[in-house]
Amino acid sequence: MKAVVNGPNPTSERSLLIAGARRKLPGIPTFAEIVATLRNLASGSEALVALFDARSIAGERHLVSAWAHLGRSRRSGAQRLRDRGAEFALYVSGDDQLGRALAKVGVSPSTEEFVVVVERPRSLDETLVALGLIIDPSVYPRPPSEETLERLGIGAVERSTVPRSSWEGLVLERVALVDLVPPAAASTSTATKVR
Repeated sequence: MKAVVNGPNPTSERSLLIAGARRKLPGIPTFAEIVATLRNLASGSEALVALFDARSIAGERHLVSAWAHLGRSRRSGAQRLRDRGAEFALYVSGDDQLGRALAKVGVSPSTEEFVVVVERPRSLDETLVALGLIIDPSVYPRPPSEETLERLGIGAVERSTVPRSSWEGLVLERVALVDLVPPAAASTSTATKVR
């Protein structure tokens, strides 16, 4: 399934395009080829392009919420990283450290199912072709599972506090919490001034 989500206001030229995907053949393209293509695509345009392990994505609202938080942080000048795709991964993961964020939601050599996210004017179909992936509607969207929440750092104790139908809310809370942690650069400069 392809999802199209319009920008935050009616005059916005940006919209988010999302699809579940998989490799055409097992192991082809390789992890290294996928990463190299993703880097190339990201450097060639200001339009966001992101690729996530589908096991870490808790549905459309998860991605849309992360995208909205990314937009707000950029508009307010509170961006955390220069690269929008990397900062988007922070919000998707619900973590304020890029290394941990990528460990939670990024692709790895073992990733077989992907979620591809692009902003217009980038073409989702062209992005899939460039990455060597094919659309697979069974991959996305899916409701959050125990595995998804574990990957996002939401353990059994936390899950047990709400009914399964509210698990998505736990994910959305994590996305929102990223904004409550001051960016590392800001906290470092504050610590320096105090000394």
